[in-house]
Amino acid sequence: MGNVVLERDGETEGTKRVRGADWLSLRQHGGARGAALSPAGRWRSAVACSLAAMLSGCRRLLWGRFPTARFPRPPPAAAGSGPVGPGRGRAYAPPAERKRFYQNVSISQGEGGFEINLDHRKLKTPQGKLFTVPSEALAIAVATEWDSQKDTIKFYTMHLTTLCNTALDNPTQRNKMQLIRAAVKFLETDTVCYRVEEPAALAELQRNEWDPVVAWAEKRYNVAIGSSTSILGPNIPASTKETFVSHLASYNMWALQGIEYVITQLKSLILSLGLIDRHITVEKAVLLSRLEEEYQIQRWGSVEWAHDYDLCELRARTAAGTLFVHLCSESSTVKHKLLQD
Repeated sequence: MGNVVLERDGETEGTKRVRGADWLSLRQHGGARGAALSPAGRWRSAVACSLAAMLSGCRRLLWGRFPTARFPRPPPAAAGSGPVGPGRGRAYAPPAERKRFYQNVSISQGEGGFEINLDHRKLKTPQGKLFTVPSEALAIAVATEWDSQKDTIKFYTMHLTTLCNTALDNPTQRNKMQLIRAAVKFLETDTVCYRVEEPAALAELQRNEWDPVVAWAEKRYNVAIGSSTSILGPNIPASTKETFVSHLASYNMWALQGIEYVITQLKSLILSLGLIDRHITVEKAVLLSRLEEEYQIQRWGSVEWAHDYDLCELRARTAAGTLFVHLCSESSTVKHKLLQD
């Protein structure tokens, strides 16, 4: 059985102040962990570190005094675990950790697709349905998640499993068009369409890094998108929205669950489509979605454990969602190309 490996770029210490697009390149390749800080910046960083340490200590104290079943460790957001729209319910969030109860993981082909076997038990969804996925490649990826668990099963690290559960059980009971409309609605508040006028350095960074992606999307889909510094955001033409609706309609229900998941991670339909179309990498998409946060980190410094953890988690969730979309695509050409790469 193959292994799914999420690599993290190596990092190097650095104190050189970085400006403009240089810092983005350095962050993408793992360099320049923090910019040189002014006295005020060092004070803010020290306060942030102290606050983070205090909160971490409080969490450890709480988790140590009470049963984890009553106060489970809060996991990172999973497929559909956040709100899916105004007035809607929530999809699945991973359960708390539990002791590993199986030795071997295997896959088998059944009438409805490919199944996951934990020893001699068939894996099932939270609603009790047989856990069946549409492709062998996706089954192998899910099986790898289960096989890679150690003594304790950390469900909040199993993003592909959670996405499959959401696709199989559809806990929010949405149909295909509702999923598509929810995804396109993100365009109205797309991260790369909202710009600042000041500070000038951040405004220039947004133009340099976001404009090429917007231009690519406009050319790729033959639409008008634009950007705005208004709090109301850009005025997206109705024809643009309908074009994206038509494009997303070419995906099946499983893939649409994955697309919406990636969009909620990046807070951007444009970045998500650029990632799924392989115009940009996962690392690039994540950095572009966090552009303002990364700018502030380079200016004021970072709370190392917190910012690094958030970055790695966002990369992992985004990568899992993107892989899920490709492995669930109805196009055998996409599957073949993905496996070749």
